Amino acid sequence: MPLIKDIIRVLEKIAPPTYQESYDNSGLIVGSPDVEASGVLVSLDCLETTVDEAIQKSCNLIVAHHPIVFKGLKRINGSNYVERTVIKALKHDIAIYAIHTNLDNMYHNGVNSRIAEVLQLKDTRILAPVKGLLRCLITFVPAADAEGVRQALFSAGAGNIGNYDACSYNLEGIGTFRAGEGANPHVGAIGEIHRENETRIEVIYPIHAESQILTALEDAHPYEEVAHYIISLENKHQYIGAGMIGELESEIPLLDFLHHLKAVMKCGIVKFTDDSGVKKVRKVALCGGAGSFLLGEAIRQRADIFISADFKYHEFFDAEGKIVIADIGHFESEQFTISLISEIISKNFLNFAVYLTELNTNPVNYL
Repeated sequence: MPLIKDIIRVLEKIAPPTYQESYDNSGLIVGSPDVEASGVLVSLDCLETTVDEAIQKSCNLIVAHHPIVFKGLKRINGSNYVERTVIKALKHDIAIYAIHTNLDNMYHNGVNSRIAEVLQLKDTRILAPVKGLLRCLITFVPAADAEGVRQALFSAGAGNIGNYDACSYNLEGIGTFRAGEGANPHVGAIGEIHRENETRIEVIYPIHAESQILTALEDAHPYEEVAHYIISLENKHQYIGAGMIGELESEIPLLDFLHHLKAVMKCGIVKFTDDSGVKKVRKVALCGGAGSFLLGEAIRQRADIFISADFKYHEFFDAEGKIVIADIGHFESEQFTISLISEIISKNFLNFAVYLTELNTNPVNYL
């Protein structure tokens, strides 16, 4: 049986915690990572009833999309549902792990990519890619050792650009150094300037992989002192960010698409604007959960419709006749996250109990 930390390691490889929003609280909220996992219950929310379900299914780990604790708790005395859920989980030795906005922000195996699959969108891309998540490592290696160092960096996660991997820039040159007292004796006579044919290697990598890449560099580099430097890049990371945009296979009349949207997303209601003049839908922008902050970007990229949730009354006016807003509800927009998380765990841990919650934790009902 895997340990809880083994399951967390797999989830965080898909959605590194580095990429959660500053307000978020993803990660292991309750419990120890060093305990053997008896089974996993996957849910959108973690409530008291969710813990009861985990007990009934003999699961000692709940993986939820939404964190049960967003802010620090000053006391835990059962005065609200958050405290009561934490108390019950602790009492029954059940760990609670949340994978929230870091999963929202992933293109591959992310919340929005799953919605796009359900809607059968093609040519998808992140709606609002994030800047500042990429870095460039530059190092200098003896020419004879350059290939080994490059491969070590690639294996550690460097050199991936879009659909390409093993990407690097290499420049040949001459490096010089003078060995001082205590230096490795094989590098040359102490006090004399030594010249070495060297390769300058440059690779790009995402910031969450920096520690493992630097370790790989240290392990593979032949020099006693590894010369390198790191540059922070302002490039957008095309596979990390908020929302998604793509296209339908063909145009669909607006009302036909809204009826289709309501059916496949299992919505009790769809709230939408209808002053844009959009008669047919082809380009679709979307964001699971509360996505009104992305409306301007959806308009800028000329989407016909923007699907999200939690729009306030006055925010519907912000469409300004340029786009259709379709508010399908928070739970409805993220419900397929449960199966997404379950699939990630099941693919990595065969013959291990992974349950999808049978509870509907949506607090909103419709007449």
